[in-house]
Amino acid sequence: MKILLVMDQFENANNGTTISAIRFAEGLKKRGHEVRILSTGTEGENKYVVKTLKLPIGVSNIIKSQGMCFGVPNEEIIRKAMEGVDIVHFYMPFWLSKASLKIAEELKIPHTAAFHVQPENITYTIKLGNNKLVNKKIYSKFRDNFFNKFRHIHCPSKFIADQLAQNDYTAKLHIISNGIQDKFQFTPKEKHDKIVITMVGRLSGEKRQDLLFEAIKKSKYEKNIQLVLAGKGPKYKQYVQFGKELTNEPIITFLDEEKLLKLLANTDLYVHTSDAEIEAISCLEAIACGNVPIIANSERSATPQFALDERSLFEAGNSDDLAKKIDMWLDNTEELNNMRKVYSESAEKYRIEKSMEKIEEMFNDEIKEYNI
Repeated sequence: MKILLVMDQFENANNGTTISAIRFAEGLKKRGHEVRILSTGTEGENKYVVKTLKLPIGVSNIIKSQGMCFGVPNEEIIRKAMEGVDIVHFYMPFWLSKASLKIAEELKIPHTAAFHVQPENITYTIKLGNNKLVNKKIYSKFRDNFFNKFRHIHCPSKFIADQLAQNDYTAKLHIISNGIQDKFQFTPKEKHDKIVITMVGRLSGEKRQDLLFEAIKKSKYEKNIQLVLAGKGPKYKQYVQFGKELTNEPIITFLDEEKLLKLLANTDLYVHTSDAEIEAISCLEAIACGNVPIIANSERSATPQFALDERSLFEAGNSDDLAKKIDMWLDNTEELNNMRKVYSESAEKYRIEKSMEKIEEMFNDEIKEYNI
């Protein structure tokens, strides 16, 4: 199958959507498909590059804070990318995708979409994350301007599929995890001086890493805790300041995959504080490596699905409850160690190969239906 993936940013992976697109491209290639990329960035094999949209500084800073950029539609490049393809798969509902969708329709090429942009990713950045009316309007705008032009949509979790159904999206919704790579495997923990508490994710408002600083200050283990925030984003400077209030200076940095794997192998407790997540593959990767999670039980997040019981959930936004859960697990190290393997095994159903099988099935369904 010849597959074209349309994605505004396919490099400098600092957001879940780009990471997912890169991994899906790799996975599909391994299964014998020809994969082309239409995106911004640098030229490469089977990659068709468009220019990056220049925006006013204020708007540009908001987009960059989400680890994203927008591609400028170029009809000649889009048509060249689509020559002879069997299907086009879209990752974002913005200008490049809209222009490419029109051309795919004109050329009568089957097409599918993925839903990766949660309204809260936008509204938290402009201090409107808790405004349900604004979030609903964004769901509606995405639906009417883009997603209702598709028969099939990839949803990384049941949570987001339910959100789309509640907002009257008409396509068939395919629940397919973004998938964990095989390199994320159970690793026995080595003893070290400090208690390492980790969170992986972009340093932005909706991720709520601020709660971790507050919770650790309230923990009876505070003097022995080494906090590691693996990521980058607009909250970096603020979190560096927060860290000065802790006994042990937090490590706040973006890690490549090799260093991330080493970190997860040496983590004692993984915490995911985010208020809004379509899936949170970073949390799944930590679990796959044998880390017991403590997850914000947010109604706007899919991540609570990974908790095996209430001990791995805390009340979203409540640092007191988070501190209690941290202390509960650290008080019970034998149970913590027993649950590591249990959690690691629970992640097996989210392996990338299973996701590849399901995405192929979705593509084949679209091709068959398109040609009827």
